[in-house]
Amino acid sequence: MHERRIPEWLRHAPAPSVRGFAVLAGMEAVARGILISVFPILMYRALQDAGVVSKVYFFIGVASLAIGLLVPYLIRFIPRLWIYVVGAMMFVLGALAAALGGPAATILGLSLTTFATVTTFVCFNAYVLDYVSKVELGKLETSRLFYSALGWTAGPVVGVYLYSWWTPAPFLIAALAAFAMLLVFLVMRLGNGKLIAKRRAPPVNPFSYFPRFVAQPRLITGWLFAVIRSCGWWVYVIYLPIYAVQNGLSEQLGGIALSISNGALFLTPLMFRFMQRSSVRTAVRTGFVMSGLLFLTAGAIDDFPVTTVLCLMIGSFFLILLDVSAGLPFLLAVKPSERTEMSAIYSSFRDVSGIVTPGAAWLVLLISPISGVFVAGGAGLLGAWVLARKLHPRIGQARISIEKLAAIQDVDAIALSGQARIS
Repeated sequence: MHERRIPEWLRHAPAPSVRGFAVLAGMEAVARGILISVFPILMYRALQDAGVVSKVYFFIGVASLAIGLLVPYLIRFIPRLWIYVVGAMMFVLGALAAALGGPAATILGLSLTTFATVTTFVCFNAYVLDYVSKVELGKLETSRLFYSALGWTAGPVVGVYLYSWWTPAPFLIAALAAFAMLLVFLVMRLGNGKLIAKRRAPPVNPFSYFPRFVAQPRLITGWLFAVIRSCGWWVYVIYLPIYAVQNGLSEQLGGIALSISNGALFLTPLMFRFMQRSSVRTAVRTGFVMSGLLFLTAGAIDDFPVTTVLCLMIGSFFLILLDVSAGLPFLLAVKPSERTEMSAIYSSFRDVSGIVTPGAAWLVLLISPISGVFVAGGAGLLGAWVLARKLHPRIGQARISIEKLAAIQDVDAIALSGQARIS
């Protein structure tokens, strides 16, 4: 009598691969990319006031920051597996709620999808740290960008065209993509992460490093660059579609503009070469001054809507230059021994910019039309250009040691892995 053996793949789950994490990120990019230009239009159509839209985004941003800080605490008591599952299901339910239309359903849909994003982001990074070795973090980031490219380039324009054809269409597709993301997660069998022997000492609280962060002006400056760059993207993604609708342009224009801007990601090798041939300081200052001037110009000539949109689109190309370069001043200043803790502080720029931008826009719209938001965004970018004068002219050049470069790669991958275009 032959003994039946359980297949190896059932007894021992295969180790999660870099490709698996990249596919997971790619599915998330489809779910989020197809809605990123639809939600501002839907919110404006439901609320009929750009100031009210800003107010809603502001309070959702505050709640999102609180949830992002709460998730690591909850994981101590609730298995990480279920936290991720709840996050993915929030995305599905949020997309379905938004498909119903109406002010309440729209706000609920935006809230759930935003909370889902931050919840799955925290879990995703924790799984990456568990299963991906440090030497493969760079490979993961490259693979993640490759698998996410379609979602972030085609998603915005496809989303707004589907929205104009049948309002629920992009939300149903986003819900399916989020559900597919959940299935990929379950197939990967990540569980609750690696089983690690009990610690002899309690885990370090990253925010215990906050006083050391505040005590280092170079870190504060680098973090401010990240916040202001991210604020520029918030202005572009949220207020360009609303401006287009207010000025009689196509509702699809915001999605088309964002897709074209995201397509410029393929130019990042050229931007990186420009930074290498000049310097990090030159690249950062060029990105801030050009995007700032173009955003200011867009706000000043709002009587010519097409020209305004073109100025914002060209300005977004310089925001991509900042995506390539503006994070380096912080990352180059981080001590290798503090890179994990400081990456937690660094990644807060997303949530902070998600609060600062709609909050400032809310105040601006009390006394100005929406073009005033572009002027305020341009002023902030130019302020960062002035601040960048303090950067050392040779920052990032070959004098950096190999160990320092390895530390930069680790922090960059940890802090940026899984981000959206709003970053």
